[in-house]
Amino acid sequence: MATEPETAGKTPQEHPHTQFRASHGDRQLVADRLREALDEGRLTLNEYDERVKVAYEAATYADLNALLRDIPTQAGILEIRPHAGRPSTTAPAPRPAQVPKRPAKPRRIPLALSILWTIWAGIFAINIAVWMIVMVTTGHWIYPWPIWVGGPTGAALLAVTIGVQAIRNRPDLD
Repeated sequence: MATEPETAGKTPQEHPHTQFRASHGDRQLVADRLREALDEGRLTLNEYDERVKVAYEAATYADLNALLRDIPTQAGILEIRPHAGRPSTTAPAPRPAQVPKRPAKPRRIPLALSILWTIWAGIFAINIAVWMIVMVTTGHWIYPWPIWVGGPTGAALLAVTIGVQAIRNRPDLD
């Protein structure tokens, strides 16, 4: 693909490359440019449909260039040409600028442990709520049985968390 505004008025006989056979990539390039022209308002939907159909049926560069002859680009008229050094293929599409990813902050504790702590806190809170509701409705003090639900499991979860953190902080794992 080359952009040469000075070739806009020349006939296909002056450019022997226009009689070369076009590739699928060349046809796709023209279809993409036609889509851009549609988005810019340079073509109606019917014109776009007709031109895309012709583009995919095109056999030569002359056929493809005829579809783009009245559609300007920022650099002039777009002309599809074979690329030197390889069979006629299109240049790779420019990649969109990628926003550099910020490095993820290391988690203080692993996600699995965060989930386990959340589950433990939810179960323990439900047990405390049930215990308090029973105390309020009966009107007298009841033994704090939720400590037997939350205490041992919380202690075990705390031991696992400390062990995992100790393993994660070992210098030989870097």
